[in-house]
Amino acid sequence: MIARIVKIVSKHYQLLQEDGTRSDAIVMGKVRLQMTPCTGDMVEADLINGQYVIQKILPRKNHLIRPFVSNVDQALIVMSVKDPDFSAVLVDRLCFLIVNAGITPLLCVTKTDLGISEETEARIREYENGPMQVIRTSKETLDPSLADILKGKVTVLTGQSGAGKSTLLNTLEPTFHLETQEISKALGRGKHTTRHNELHPVAGGLVCDTPGFSSLDFSKMSVTDLAESVREFEPYLGKCRFNDCVHQNEPGCAVKHAVEEGIIPQTRYDNYLMVLKMIQERKEKYI
Repeated sequence: MIARIVKIVSKHYQLLQEDGTRSDAIVMGKVRLQMTPCTGDMVEADLINGQYVIQKILPRKNHLIRPFVSNVDQALIVMSVKDPDFSAVLVDRLCFLIVNAGITPLLCVTKTDLGISEETEARIREYENGPMQVIRTSKETLDPSLADILKGKVTVLTGQSGAGKSTLLNTLEPTFHLETQEISKALGRGKHTTRHNELHPVAGGLVCDTPGFSSLDFSKMSVTDLAESVREFEPYLGKCRFNDCVHQNEPGCAVKHAVEEGIIPQTRYDNYLMVLKMIQERKEKYI
């Protein structure tokens, strides 16, 4: 049979078939030697002596290292307006990594009932006017479009700790309750409550609720990769005067011109430059 790995605990695997049937399985040693199985993998499994045995891992369309999950359709970045405060820097850095991995980013803004400052409202509107889909939620109301967005998709939740990722899942799927905690006031940040990678059935889709992306690791990203990972840059790539333009100080840069014209938000461009500098300084150390 063909099935998806939805849970891994030690050497025990849980498979989900297309008809919703769940089965426990083990993995053949030869498979583990070729590729480490991860949550989200599509696999071929045979029933041998009453035990499903994974014989082959099918090609992945993408995969993430942290969290270790594959075949992801979209990543929902959960960001609160306060407690903790909204961070466009974090949203953009997550977006760059997500797009680079071949995954579609979405933004869910939580706790809007707490009141939104003018600066935060301006940042959120920049995202709403850009290429990324944005959903606003409050304590009392949950945008019904969120359930439609998750249906039939494999989604990774990421973003601020304490912004309400698990609470969102509990609201969308009352049949299970992920452990949630109040923000630790002493630390000023949330406590991670997720203990392992698992794909949960939510609103007709599968969701991986994990701290994920915690390292914000750009060590494997090149300057070109970065520019191609900023979705607002897409219409202008290849239109600069120089083919090797990194959209920094070069004359005739189509991206910089779009920023000056107010088409690309200055905030997005500034956050791009910060990561660009990180990558450039890293490369200089190796020269």
